[in-house]
Amino acid sequence: MKRNGAVLITGGRVVDPSQDLDEVADVLITDGRVAEIGHNIKAAGVPTLDASGCVVAPGFIDMHVHLREPGHERKEDIETGTRAAAHGGFTSVACMPNTNPVIDTSGVIDLIMMRADAVGVVNVFPIGAISAGLEGKDIANIGALVEAGAVAVSDDGLGSQDNYVLRRALDYTNMFGVPYISHAEDKRLTADGVMHEGHYSTLLGLSGIPSAAEEVHVARNAILAELTGTPCHVAHVSSTGSVRIVREAKARGVPITAEATPHHFTLTDACVATYDTNTKMKPPLRSEENRLALIEGLRDGTIDAIASDHAPHADSDKQVEFPLAAFGIIGLETAVSLACTELLHKGTLDLAQLVEKLSCAPARILNLDTKGSLKPGMDGDVTIVDPDAEITVNPDTFASKSRNTPFGGWQLTGAPVATIVAGHVVYDGRTARTGA
Repeated sequence: MKRNGAVLITGGRVVDPSQDLDEVADVLITDGRVAEIGHNIKAAGVPTLDASGCVVAPGFIDMHVHLREPGHERKEDIETGTRAAAHGGFTSVACMPNTNPVIDTSGVIDLIMMRADAVGVVNVFPIGAISAGLEGKDIANIGALVEAGAVAVSDDGLGSQDNYVLRRALDYTNMFGVPYISHAEDKRLTADGVMHEGHYSTLLGLSGIPSAAEEVHVARNAILAELTGTPCHVAHVSSTGSVRIVREAKARGVPITAEATPHHFTLTDACVATYDTNTKMKPPLRSEENRLALIEGLRDGTIDAIASDHAPHADSDKQVEFPLAAFGIIGLETAVSLACTELLHKGTLDLAQLVEKLSCAPARILNLDTKGSLKPGMDGDVTIVDPDAEITVNPDTFASKSRNTPFGGWQLTGAPVATIVAGHVVYDGRTARTGA
């Protein structure tokens, strides 16, 4: 991946919550870092990107992505996944450990970082497995993972089922200053469920997953975070009860944060009535009551971040009967547009709050000290968004290898128009030109 680039971004509305900044200004990036924010900046020989009519924000960070490499490259790989991220307005992604082999050794992290340097177009931050093989039995060598570059540890995709092992793993994790990212799911309560347990699961004759399957683990995580002092981040929150538990824990000062995905705050279990396997994910799409709880959690700050949970699958994984289909959908290339459409334009969040949840908060949670801000000296990662752009989602044009999205054909308002990493324009819906 290229580094130490330079670009002058002119005429955009610079929105940076880290500086309480919201004004039309120019942003100069040199040597891969933010050099200056001001008016009528001159920079001879530096490429110029005109951002007039657009929002210029610190680079968006998707802290929950499955790049599938190593082991599942037929679904996605680091090259296609990072290109999808760039097209979606993300300058950085954090990749989950449920690869093959699992990211439970420094060698796998070394491989990912080598591949990211060779073919990646955005920053890649590996997340290590909290247990060996993600089996929930033996604690992984978390110190070695962090030393190799892991920014967090997680049990994503499986969820830690043994409370004693998790407690000891959190004690160990706390020594290294990284958060634990929780896939909150009690497998015994999930059983053979394939969608949310409720009216529609009964109507459709499909096995249901109760909200309690998530909430039991969210409550446990809050208790163990309080006990150990280890920061716990709850991935893909989906239920009313989970939002309430996180809110109450935060009020007590527990070191807990949470994220919501665009599909969970946009769709409900009613969408499953078509038996479209692209509406099958875990946690499942839930009822309208739960969706509205997520909206309120985003509005009041209970939910800190927006993440895609980009989970690519080959057609053969999805073009089967609903109970047999793989869980998960892709999201890197629709997340920003869905957030603009469902949260910004419907008044749940203003621009500063949206940027906070897509950039500043993920950087803070993952301890990415040089990201999530456009202060001079910070990394020159920038996302430029046209909040009023009208787009039609066309999966055939995606950079991702996979097409498993329920949003094909949707009309959305708001879209990324340029993505800049370390001063290099890695995606440009406009025209870069050489400045005078």
